[in-house]
Amino acid sequence: MAELTGERVVLRPIEQDDEETLRAIRDTPEVATWWGPPEDDFPFGDEPEAIRLTILADGELAGMVQFSEAREPDYPYAEIDIFLAPGHHGRGLGTDAVRTTARHLLDDRGHHRLVIGVNVDNAVALRCYEKAGFRRVGLLQAAARDYRTGDWGDEYLMERVELPNLR
Repeated sequence: MAELTGERVVLRPIEQDDEETLRAIRDTPEVATWWGPPEDDFPFGDEPEAIRLTILADGELAGMVQFSEAREPDYPYAEIDIFLAPGHHGRGLGTDAVRTTARHLLDDRGHHRLVIGVNVDNAVALRCYEKAGFRRVGLLQAAARDYRTGDWGDEYLMERVELPNLR
């Protein structure tokens, strides 16, 4: 996959040299709270269906965005997820990475519906996704592991829909 260029970030496929930095970012309390500890084979083998890209800001590895695609002809959609090193929060980099990924999925990969599941308490992520054009459309109860409690946590289902005839 080729690099994707946003206004403030460049997204490129993960390289072997990125592993240590990505694991370190994922281990920070701010990220691990929502993502949990990295699996032994992260970032290369733990989710083979996901396409993962590093987020580069001014040439520095700042985080990761991933997407997976449901290619059912009557129910196509793509799902996006992201994490960003805490030192890069608040600069619009996450929003730009999500917007850039969304444009790629909508324009280049033929999707019209994008979804994100986000813990109801993850205010930083909710703000980022809303600025990138996603809206809350539902509440999924006990949808995903809440790494703060070890129990099941609620998530907002967020989506962005762009039908070709409405663009």
